[in-house]
Amino acid sequence: MDQLELGKATIVYEDQNGDVVEDTVDNEMVVYARDHWMLKSGTDDDGNDLMSQIPRDRVVRVDRNVEKFEDQAQTVRRRVVSFADELREKLPVDVGEGMGGGPRRGRDRHEPQSQTIPVEEGDEGEGR
Repeated sequence: MDQLELGKATIVYEDQNGDVVEDTVDNEMVVYARDHWMLKSGTDDDGNDLMSQIPRDRVVRVDRNVEKFEDQAQTVRRRVVSFADELREKLPVDVGEGMGGGPRRGRDRHEPQSQTIPVEEGDEGEGR
C-alpha cells in the first residue's frame, strides 16, 4: 500500500463487470453499514448525496489513514452501544440484567412474586 494522505481512505473492490476498481476519497465518504460498503459518488441537482452501495463480498480491502485510531474505534463503540440501547428499548423480550447492568430504561420491571396454592387430596388418596 502506498502512503495515504492523512484523512483519506482507499477502497478496492470488484465492479459489476468483474474489473478491480481502486477509489481514494475522504474518510467520511466511505462507510460500512448493512453488509455493504457505501461510497459517496456525488450529489444530485437538489444537493442530496448520491451513494454507491458495494456488497461486502466484492470489497477486497479498505485502507484508511487516520490521525488517531483510538478516536475512530471509540466512535464505532459509541455507535454500537447506542444501537444496542435502542434495541433494548424496542424489543419486547427481557434480556436480563447481564450485560446491561440493571433494569431497562423506559419500562417498569415487575419482579415475579411467589404464590402458594394449597393442594387437597382427591379421591385417589382416601381409600389407603
